[in-house]
Parts: sequence; structure tokens; C-alpha cells
Amino acid sequence: MISRIWHGATPAAKSDEYLNLMRTVAIPDYRSTPGNKGAYALRRMEGDTAHFLMLTFWESEESIRAFAGDDISVAKYYDFDKDFLLELEPCSTHYEMYDK
Repeated sequence: MISRIWHGATPAAKSDEYLNLMRTVAIPDYRSTPGNKGAYALRRMEGDTAHFLMLTFWESEESIRAFAGDDISVAKYYDFDKDFLLELEPCSTHYEMYDK
């Protein structure tokens, strides 16, 4: 299994609205992609900034490509992201997962 991690940050004042969009748009989109094994939004407040991580789990790089496109290192953004995020970070990171 492969974990994919994306980071973004919003102004704290917009974080509740952004979290709602992650829960109602992004997470269902991730979870509807064949090969997705889970999707979670994490939020951490740091002063006037809210940091978000999208932590998703995938059965293969091929399943990630179905979601993110041919270059799986490139971050995927939604139309609403530009109205919330302080910057559009270019990449997501991937880790192979092991349990034993």
C-alpha cells in the first residue's frame, strides 16, 4: 500500500469553510477512485494559519494515477482551492507502507 500526503495552508479565519469543502468534496472524490483505501483530512492551527494534510491510502501507483494524473508527484487541486490556500504547493509526497 502507498500513502499520499498533501499539505496546504489557509488563513485561520477561512479554515472551517475549507475543512467543510474537504469533507464534502475532496474526501468523497478520493474515496470514489478505484484503488483508494482511505482518505482523511487533518487540520492544525498555528496562530493565524491553519495547516491541512490530506492523508490518503492507495493500493498502487496505478490507482494514484487514476486520481492525480500521470505524474503522481504533482499535487491535484480543486477549483475552490485558489480562493482559500495561501499558496498552491506543487507536489504531494508518497510513502510505501509496511505493517510488519
